[in-house]
Amino acid sequence: MKKTLTLVLSGQAGQGLMTLESLLAEAIRKQYYLFTSPEFMSRVRGGNNSVELVIASEPVDAWRKGIDVLFVVGPESFERMESRLNENSLVISESKYIPEKERSKLNFIEFKLSELAKEAGSQLYGNTVAFGYIAALLGLDKKVCHKAIRSRFSKLKEDIVEKNISAFDLGHEKCRDIQLPVEIEKVKDKPAGKVMNGSTAVSLGALAGGVNYVSSYPMSPSTGVLMYLASKGKQFDVLVEQAEDEIAALNMVIGAWYAGARGLATTSGGGFALMCEALSLSGITETPCVIHLAQRPGPATGLPTRTEQGDINLALYGGHGEFPRIILAPGHIKDAAILSQKAFWLADKYQVPVIILTDQYILDSMSETEPFEFDESALESFVIETKEDYLRYDLSNGPISPRGIPGYGKGFVKADSDEHTEEGLITEDFDVRIAMNDKRLGKLSLILEDYQDAELLGNDDYERLFVGFGTTYGVLKEFVEEGDGRDAFLYIRQPYPLPESLKAYFNKAREVIVVENNATGQMASLLKSELGVGIDHQILKYNGEPFSIEEIEKESGRLS
Repeated sequence: MKKTLTLVLSGQAGQGLMTLESLLAEAIRKQYYLFTSPEFMSRVRGGNNSVELVIASEPVDAWRKGIDVLFVVGPESFERMESRLNENSLVISESKYIPEKERSKLNFIEFKLSELAKEAGSQLYGNTVAFGYIAALLGLDKKVCHKAIRSRFSKLKEDIVEKNISAFDLGHEKCRDIQLPVEIEKVKDKPAGKVMNGSTAVSLGALAGGVNYVSSYPMSPSTGVLMYLASKGKQFDVLVEQAEDEIAALNMVIGAWYAGARGLATTSGGGFALMCEALSLSGITETPCVIHLAQRPGPATGLPTRTEQGDINLALYGGHGEFPRIILAPGHIKDAAILSQKAFWLADKYQVPVIILTDQYILDSMSETEPFEFDESALESFVIETKEDYLRYDLSNGPISPRGIPGYGKGFVKADSDEHTEEGLITEDFDVRIAMNDKRLGKLSLILEDYQDAELLGNDDYERLFVGFGTTYGVLKEFVEEGDGRDAFLYIRQPYPLPESLKAYFNKAREVIVVENNATGQMASLLKSELGVGIDHQILKYNGEPFSIEEIEKESGRLS
């Protein structure tokens, strides 16, 4: 595995760990590569939350189970982390949070955070004191840290900002001569990059794709996208509506596309289930729509703040009847932005629903991505100016009929949820039904002309092919890069529809192993049904956690 330092902050919900994470991320990224992943309990206050920061001298994107440094900042925050410690792990905490019999077994350093926060002015400065201590522990540039504090608290009064800087300095002074379990070299002349989480990346991609209308009902972990776009509404001329429920949300988005806008609904599994009737409406009326489906463990409410890849089948088969759709599954920050932008172009071009499939892990984790540019051609509009004899569902030009919108041209744009004629009038004619159904389904072969290519990472002359989609990307990428040369990883960006050309990757392998965060191997089943490929092994995880690099190392060894 790559040489990394894994630092975990463990406290209670409501203590402001996310503030501490953001301050550290801003400072660390200037001198190291960084990946962060928070975990939340489904409660406003109490219970144990944590944030993992993986620090390295080269790019890193994989979650670690093992902890090198555990920084405990609240009660009930040590016990859940204890099993992740090893003999070299360093534990920093107030004594009162760890039983004495446990402290004697640990590489323990007492840090009297409560006393120092009080000395700084109040317990409200606790996170800034902790920031100072950890900054000294990691050897971070104090000027960069002060700048991060000023940026974070820029909307507060100047004296509050200065008190936070003083609190940082107080914490910084208390860290002296501590040997880290792992020493990571600082990166010299580190290239420019941007640290962000998946929610921000998806939102930026939507903006680059021309989104100008959002209708959603809040539901974790998708709410971050709704909040980000709402915060940018005035700047980018985006109308954001918090609908009364998910049923209304997608119907409003479909109405926006019908009127000529580019709309987005962002939701999670339970919300998407309510959208299925509207999804079918998009299918039969051939009205584009884009849905961001942020996965979390189900059924029902399940584990609402944890991660899983359990909604592939929901995305694929949701909605009654048969109609085409496109499913995109970004696995890293850059793709979260690029594919989210592409979703709007694909929806507009093919007049189908496009589902951006993410999960809690990518949405809440932060990693660094190199600079990239969006493709302005994604803003291309496929709306035509209608003539008086306009036929909304014209059958003469193949599966895709020219799409007009009300008020743009002389034609009358009819749409109905019943089966319809070329004009858009209700019909029960059996021959028309067959023609219209074949027309809609005929889009699938055309969509494959714009297939979002899969990517092969690792050795081209591989024996074992690991296959993953979405957020298994980081851990599998790191696994094959650090491996013995006989493995490769096929990263599938677009789970549906799938082209026959993908079979060449499978045919070349001696063994095919599909890795996914669910219990039933939904992606493996899709590959079998769509491409007829053989799957030799599956590595599955469904406890609410992402895969760790240690687990992939262990499970892959068992297959040898």
